[in-house]
Amino acid sequence: MAWPPPTSKRCWSWAGIDDTEREGFKLAITTMKLVSIVGLMPYLDDVMQVCGESGLFHPEDALTFFSDTRDFSAVREENPYTEPINRLKAAIARIGGQIEEAPPSTKAPQDWLTYIQSFSDQATAAADRVTELTGRQEALVRDIGQFEHLKGLNVELSSILSCKNIKVRFGRLPAESYDKLDLYGDNPYVLFFPAGREKNYYWGMYFAPLEFAGDVDHIFSGLYFERVHIPPMTGTVEEILQRLHQEQEQAARDMDEARQAMAEIWEREKADCLAVWAAIHRKEYLFGLRRYAARYHEEFIVTGWVPAPDQKRFEEMLAPIESVSVTFEKAEADTRHTPPVKLKNKAPFRPFEFLVDMYGVPRYGEVDPTGFVAVTYVLLFGIMFGDVGQGLLVSIVGWLMWKFKKMAIGRILVPCGISSAFFGVVYGSVFGFENLLDPFYKAVFGLDEKPIDVMSSATSILLLSVAAGLVLIVISMGINIYSSLRRRDWENAFFSANGLAGFVFYVGLIAGCACQLLLDIPLMTPVYIILVLVLPLLVIFCKEPLGKLVAHDPDWKPQGIGEFIVQNFFELFETLLTYLSNTMSFLRVGAFVLVHAGMMLAVFALAEPFGLMGHIVTMVLGNGIVIAMEATLVAIQVMRLEFYEMFSRYYIGDGQTFRPLSVNAEE
Repeated sequence: MAWPPPTSKRCWSWAGIDDTEREGFKLAITTMKLVSIVGLMPYLDDVMQVCGESGLFHPEDALTFFSDTRDFSAVREENPYTEPINRLKAAIARIGGQIEEAPPSTKAPQDWLTYIQSFSDQATAAADRVTELTGRQEALVRDIGQFEHLKGLNVELSSILSCKNIKVRFGRLPAESYDKLDLYGDNPYVLFFPAGREKNYYWGMYFAPLEFAGDVDHIFSGLYFERVHIPPMTGTVEEILQRLHQEQEQAARDMDEARQAMAEIWEREKADCLAVWAAIHRKEYLFGLRRYAARYHEEFIVTGWVPAPDQKRFEEMLAPIESVSVTFEKAEADTRHTPPVKLKNKAPFRPFEFLVDMYGVPRYGEVDPTGFVAVTYVLLFGIMFGDVGQGLLVSIVGWLMWKFKKMAIGRILVPCGISSAFFGVVYGSVFGFENLLDPFYKAVFGLDEKPIDVMSSATSILLLSVAAGLVLIVISMGINIYSSLRRRDWENAFFSANGLAGFVFYVGLIAGCACQLLLDIPLMTPVYIILVLVLPLLVIFCKEPLGKLVAHDPDWKPQGIGEFIVQNFFELFETLLTYLSNTMSFLRVGAFVLVHAGMMLAVFALAEPFGLMGHIVTMVLGNGIVIAMEATLVAIQVMRLEFYEMFSRYYIGDGQTFRPLSVNAEE
């Protein structure tokens, strides 16, 4: 090549999946390869066709890979397919058709243009006919409405309208103004002839000699007379109305014929039209992809991302194109661009990508939290909403939501409901009935009663919920350390509140308090406090300069010692409060266990005074309200625990989703 490639290193062959890719598989994030395609300009369309049809290529603007772009230019050309595709789209809309998926036409592009012109002419003529008839119908409705008000005028309208020395005005006059006409009794020209009354108005007409028309018009204007202009017609009002109704019926028949003609055109042309649409839409999309390329004299370069497992297949698809070379390298080779993320979770975890996406897509190289979220979300939901019957109903509703509405939350509710049913067995609750499973416990486990009586174990449940929170927070810190090490973020891995220093302090504090208070082991010795508690806090206090030292940053020293001490003191104090508040937040897990039992006790109390039917109805309604309200609250609260108490410790979520080019997808 006469010019350097966009990055300094190139890998011209593919020898399987390397260590980085194997790590990517473990993290449920597909490893990406940076691909550069170089060739002569006449072959650019062929390359973009492969990229657009493969479903494997995520494009980047090639110009952004060069620091010096003076010899490069963007490929910016007017898309020749935009105008005809817009014309075809407009014609389909005019004819009342719908764009649907169809196999593309195999005819030549010139035949497409000829067809579009022909179809557009047919659609325009048919649509114009409908528009004309619509206007005619609207005019007839307006005229009929006006003449309906004048049915009381038993006169020949044409003879009145043909008078040359007398002006005639038709319209309506407010009833209170009509009563005031007597005040103008001395003026012989102020005469109003009513034809009928409608609510607060009189419809009719008044006459005035030509020389006094201005004065009479002024008087009636002051009486709030509203004039209507009726078309010149012959005959009495009744005769005119009869003719108008006949014309209206004929216009309706003509409209039906015109709409039928439109429907026949679409039925006749639908297959060919959609085939041409598919073909030209494909061409228009593929030509538009040229904007991602950069031009260097008579050559082009296209750059983007391809999943590492699909590298060989993508290379083989480009192989038949002449004078084109393809190079691949690791995603980390270019530090200025962040690779897109393609998740590849196992089927049971895949529905929970919906929750992760709500927070943000994982950064490339970051740990994908989907599996952890799936396990913890399902467990916490089941613990907080434990009831066999209600849990199974939640699963059924979730399945229906996904089956018929394709609602992503529905797939999440299915395992959550099963978890609720499982913990309902532990709590012994079936639609709020606390002793229904006693025979089951006796027959299977030899127990005289259920394993956990919620109402009599409130303190234990709250303590266990805090213990569960401690475990989850510690696991979150561990994930953060691992993820930070992968990203070579040494400051966050070793010195942050969620890194190794924070991990040692938090675990050490828990272990020390547990041994001191519960096991009567005097672990909190001065040496333990200094090494396990004080020293990690000092490390967290100095995390910024320590992180810069590890990163070999020459400007590691704080600019102002006083400002550094004050700022980091308050940050450290906030960190300690965060440890406490995050841990206490898990009390809500136990609280919702108690709330569920309390709500069902309230339902039973409300149903008790009623007879059999009233009791059944109250129980059904009560269970329905509890399911709708508590399941929603529990889902939100568990999401809050995931996002605020766990994600905030280890997850960044500022990545970009892998979106490969596809001729079958809208951009």
